[in-house]
Amino acid sequence: MTLQDAMDRAAAGIAKATEMGVPQNIAIVDAGGHLLHFSRMADAWLGSIDISIRKARTAALFKMPTAAIGELSQPGGDLYNIEVTNGGLVSFGGGLPVTDADGRVIGAVGVSGGQVSEDVAVAQACVG
Repeated sequence: MTLQDAMDRAAAGIAKATEMGVPQNIAIVDAGGHLLHFSRMADAWLGSIDISIRKARTAALFKMPTAAIGELSQPGGDLYNIEVTNGGLVSFGGGLPVTDADGRVIGAVGVSGGQVSEDVAVAQACVG
């Protein structure tokens, strides 16, 4: 994923968040989970900066939405306590992998600052 692609995705997310009236933090990472671009809207929660980055990283490292990780990491589940690995993961909605035309994961987006459903809606706008 190029920097321009990441910036375009963040702009789409900002437009959706603005439409919803929910200030958001939006992180875009490359396929390895390394931060490529970050945007923080005015009045977005400061505590959500780290959450958005970790959501993006989680989605990239495991090539699946963070909400799916959450389902698999419930007590008794195969991935129980996975969120304490890899320097801290996030296991609730708002992180989505970004794929290319061939279905390969080329990065991920993480959004935080609203209710989980709002974060997911903005992340979906970023992914397109």
